[in-house]
Amino acid sequence: MPEMVFEFILKKNNIDPKGDLNIDQSIDFGSTAAAFSGGQGDFTVEFEPHATSLESKGDGYVVASLGEDSGYVPYTAFSAKKSYIEANPDTIQSFTNALQKGMDYVASHSPEEIAKVIQPQFEETDLETLTTIITRYYEQDTWKSNLIFEEDSFTLLQNILEEAGELPERVPYDELVTTQFASKAAEGSVK
Repeated sequence: MPEMVFEFILKKNNIDPKGDLNIDQSIDFGSTAAAFSGGQGDFTVEFEPHATSLESKGDGYVVASLGEDSGYVPYTAFSAKKSYIEANPDTIQSFTNALQKGMDYVASHSPEEIAKVIQPQFEETDLETLTTIITRYYEQDTWKSNLIFEEDSFTLLQNILEEAGELPERVPYDELVTTQFASKAAEGSVK
């Protein structure tokens, strides 16, 4: 997905990913930061904490955010069979409510507070780096205030997949996405 989003953004900016530059896809995604530090390539696409780590070591600089430049691409979505949803609506709603509480926490706390709370889940990343990452996400408006999978984001995702040659046929939003649980969770959220 990062490769598809990257190429989508390049094309949006009139850069031909095949003709205007050379993208090395032979490097394992988990090893790209090390390869870049070792001198391979002029640019790299990194998830956190690798991007901030490259900056901290002086090996590179974050020059752009794919998330910021692409728009709200639904990188994380939860799927369940229609039969499961119909048989277990309370479970789906409880799960969605719990996720919304997390979103509410992020919206109502500082990067420093969030970093302290999540730090035990990221033992390999120090508190200062976590705070830097979360601050960057705040400044980029990375997090939505709710979990509603908007039709515009669904369309964007299909545009990216189609542009990459990975989507042979578009799927109607109304047939694949339900927002009833996220909408209900958002109604009860702290604004």
